[in-house]
Amino acid sequence: MTKAPSKPGMIRKQRCAIYTRKSSEEGLEQEFNSLHAQREACEAFIASQRSEGWVLVRDQYDDGGVSGGTLERPGLKRLLEDIEDGLVDVVVVYKIDRLSRSLADFAKLVEVFDRNGVTFVSVTQSFNTTTSMGRLTLNILLSFAQFEREVTAERIRDKVAASRKKGMWMGGVPPYGYRVQNRKLVIDDEHAEHVRWIFARFLEIGSCTELAREVGTRGIRTPRGNRIDKKYIYRMLSNRAYIGEAVHKGDSYPGEHDAIIDRETWERVHAILQESPRKRAMRTRAETPALLKGLLYGPDGAAFSPTHTRKGDRLYRYYVSQTVLKHGAGSCPVGRVPAGEIEAAIIDQLRAVFRQPEIVAGTWKAARVHVDDVTEADARTALQQLDPLWDELFPAEQARIVALLVERVDIGTDGLNVRLRVDGLSGLAREMLAGDIGEAA
Repeated sequence: MTKAPSKPGMIRKQRCAIYTRKSSEEGLEQEFNSLHAQREACEAFIASQRSEGWVLVRDQYDDGGVSGGTLERPGLKRLLEDIEDGLVDVVVVYKIDRLSRSLADFAKLVEVFDRNGVTFVSVTQSFNTTTSMGRLTLNILLSFAQFEREVTAERIRDKVAASRKKGMWMGGVPPYGYRVQNRKLVIDDEHAEHVRWIFARFLEIGSCTELAREVGTRGIRTPRGNRIDKKYIYRMLSNRAYIGEAVHKGDSYPGEHDAIIDRETWERVHAILQESPRKRAMRTRAETPALLKGLLYGPDGAAFSPTHTRKGDRLYRYYVSQTVLKHGAGSCPVGRVPAGEIEAAIIDQLRAVFRQPEIVAGTWKAARVHVDDVTEADARTALQQLDPLWDELFPAEQARIVALLVERVDIGTDGLNVRLRVDGLSGLAREMLAGDIGEAA
C-alpha cells in the first residue's frame, strides 16, 4: 500500500495501535491486570513520541488467555484486518513475544507489516522493522524466545516422564473405578465393583459385544453418564492402571495407586483377548446353551432336551425327547434328532421369513410405533442385514435372537412347524436400526 507523500516541513500523523496479550486467564478478573499494565506502558511511549506525529487509535486489540504460539487470536485478527484496510501506521507492543513466540509466525506478520508500510515497535526493546539491522536483531531475539519456549516444553515433558516412571498420577480423566484425591488415584468402591464384575464376566463369555449388552441391561454407565459400548470395555480390559501400574509411552511402571484387579485375572483376560473374535466364537460355541433349548417339542407334545457325546476330539450334539428319556427308545416316533441339522433348518426358515414382503410390511408397521421416521425400506434393509451377519455372531447372541423370534418349534414325522412371536421381528428390527447388533467381538 502506497502512503500519500507529506508536504515539506509538515509532520505526518502516525496512527498507533497497541496490541496486548496474556497467555493464561489467571488474574484477568482483577481491576488492574497484566493487559492494563502493558497498555499503560505503550500509551506512555506513544505520548513521548507525540512530537513525531504519533497518535493512539481508539480501537483496542487485546487477547487475554491466548497462547502466543498461534496466530488464531481474535484481537490479533482484528488488528491485521485494520492494517490491511490502511487504518494503522505503527504497531506498538510491550515486548516482542506479546505479538508472537514463533519465528515462522512472526515472519508472516512482518510480511503483512511491510506490505502495508506499517512499522513495528517494542517498548522495552527498541526496534524499528523498517531497517535491515532492526530485522536482524529482532530475528535473533525472537529465535531465543522460541528456544526458551521449546526448552520449557522439553522440561515439562521430562518432568511428566520422570513422574510417570515413579508411578505418579499426572492428571487427565481418571480410569473408571478411580477418583482423584490430593493428586493421587484412589479407588471408588462402587465403580470398582463394576470393574471387577466386568473382568469376571468377560472370563465367562469372552465377548465384548455380549458384555456391553449386559452392562447396558444393568444400567452401568460412564462417570459422565454415557453408554458403555464394546470399545469402552476393550479399553477397560486393556488398561494396566487396574493392576496398579502407570504407563508412559508404552512402558509400565509400578503405580502409587492400589490395584482393582489381581494379576491372575488380568493374565487370564488377556489370554482370551489375544485370540481373534472368530476363534473365540468357535471356542465358546460348544459351551453355549443349545439354540433350540426350551423351544423344541415332539409329536406327543413332550419337550426335547439338548445332549451331546464325544468320540475322540469330535463333539456330537442331539436333541432327545423327554418321552424317550423316561420310557426308553421306541416310545416316541421321533426320539432323537441331530442338533446341527434341525438348527440349520430353523435358521433357513427364519432367513426365508426375512425376505417375505408381507413379513417386511408387518415388521415396518410394528416398528413405526417405537421409531417415528422409520420407512419400509429401512425395515427391509435391517432384516436383510441379519443374513450375512449371522455366522459372525457369538452363539449366545444367536440363541438370544432365536428366542426373540421363535415361540415354539413342533417336530413330527412329516417335518417341522415353526411358530413365530408376534412382536419378535419388530423388536429385532428396532435393534438392527439402532445398531445394537454388531459383529461378535
